Amino acid sequence: MAGELWNRVNIPFPGAASSVRIHFSSTTDANIKTVLVENEKVLKLIRSEILQTEIRLLYELLYVLNNSFRGNKTFKGLKQVEQCINRLKSMKLDVALEELSNLCPKRIQRGLSIKAGECDVPSQPMLEWLCLKVLGAAQLMSCTLNRCSRAFILSKKQMKWEEFVILNMVITSMISRLWVIFRGILVSLSTLYQQLLKFLREVAHAHPMPFLTDFSLPADMAQFLGPSDALLLIKQPKQDSHAKIHKEKQQQKKKKSSIKVKNQGWTRKVKEDLGVAVERGIVHDTDMKPFLEVFRNFKEGKSLPQRTHKADKKQKFKKQVREATTFTDMAAHLEEMILWCKSQRMEKEKRLLTFLRLKCHKMKNLEAAGYSVQRKLQSFRQEAIWASSPQGACIIIWLGQQVISTICCLN
Repeated sequence: MAGELWNRVNIPFPGAASSVRIHFSSTTDANIKTVLVENEKVLKLIRSEILQTEIRLLYELLYVLNNSFRGNKTFKGLKQVEQCINRLKSMKLDVALEELSNLCPKRIQRGLSIKAGECDVPSQPMLEWLCLKVLGAAQLMSCTLNRCSRAFILSKKQMKWEEFVILNMVITSMISRLWVIFRGILVSLSTLYQQLLKFLREVAHAHPMPFLTDFSLPADMAQFLGPSDALLLIKQPKQDSHAKIHKEKQQQKKKKSSIKVKNQGWTRKVKEDLGVAVERGIVHDTDMKPFLEVFRNFKEGKSLPQRTHKADKKQKFKKQVREATTFTDMAAHLEEMILWCKSQRMEKEKRLLTFLRLKCHKMKNLEAAGYSVQRKLQSFRQEAIWASSPQGACIIIWLGQQVISTICCLN
């Protein structure tokens, strides 16, 4: 296979003329129009922004995982997909198809050529060369689909073993999208090849200039790819309106039969599927919210008076923080709040406030040295308020790093 002409990255360009003048009729006009339409479909798929985005995502993943995942089987599968994509780029198929589009007469030229009775069209060597390009690209797409399937299976195995679940979810979704796009390119290439063969026969009959002497072009893309890959070219037949209506009626009957009445309550059946809206039945008459609220409070070990006391203490601390005019006052309030959090076993708030106390002591030293720290005091008030609630943890850590870097610069 490696020695076949269609399997080369750079197929030798024919030295003959790229276009010839032949007798032009309405049949030729229809053939050229069909070739241009199919050619445009392939170009649109290859140059689509969706495909380029997925390829960039693949490159980014391989770049990030290059060191840590070098021996991983899924990583090796992704590398094989990357090799197929790089080979498709090296083939410059889009450039060859763009050349075909330029050589074919446009709509106005075809209209004038029908009246004149002749027109310049791509020559037989040019069309045979393009057929070789399309055959090589189709075989490459078939190979890429197999590599995508293999990488998908390997990634799915890792997910089943609960290894790198989020990473493998990203990989499987990306590979799935690439598989769909490459299959679309393969189907479009197959259709384009059939139209090119039909046009080639007409041009060869009118102006014979054989370019391929040792290789005969296959009559069908399915015959060229083989039985296993030929299944990818079969399009799923569309259901007619009657079949859809019949299917909808059957689904409605199933839904009605699945609903049963028991003791003035409703039994529900949950049907869930990825990518499909989740259908929910009617819940029981009993409202479960109060029971769940009691259970949640019991699990957290909180009673209503305790929660009220904690809320009042936090509000008092926030008021003291807003009224503090110096970092000395702020440090005293923080010290008091840290001791209280320790007694209430509020570990998260205690850690954040301890972190702020360290920064507060540094700012207090700067204030004692004569620096103007009123601006820092305003931002520090907000940090202290955020620290008293768990929701502000991530923001506090980031702001703390900013303050420490500022202090280091001042020192």
